[in-house]
Amino acid sequence: MAHPVSVVGVGIDLVELDRVRRMLDRRGDQVMHKMLTPHEREYVAGRADPVPHIAARIAAKEAVYKALQTLPDARGVGWREIEVWRALDGRPSITLLGSAAALVSAAGGLTIHLSLTHSATSAAAVAVIER
Repeated sequence: MAHPVSVVGVGIDLVELDRVRRMLDRRGDQVMHKMLTPHEREYVAGRADPVPHIAARIAAKEAVYKALQTLPDARGVGWREIEVWRALDGRPSITLLGSAAALVSAAGGLTIHLSLTHSATSAAAVAVIER
């Protein structure tokens, strides 16, 4: 018999690619260092057009942040405490660092699912946290 699953939190976010382009044009490296981890910066640097990949990561981080808000003390989670990476099978995945990792560890037995997509104009992410 399957174990029951309960949804702990859901988050969704949409990021316009033009907004990311403007942010990068104005404050390029500052934006990259504020929002992305070193591994994420390395990943997007290898792309012909990094903007959709940056936008998808920003959307993912915001979606995960929103999903975490059902847990106590989640407001203090920072941009670089949520790391987005691609699994070997191509699926997006999340690694939590710092206070985000401690928060989820304290809650015990949580799994975070992530879905990303982007079009010519925007990137979107949905995060679901289940127990």
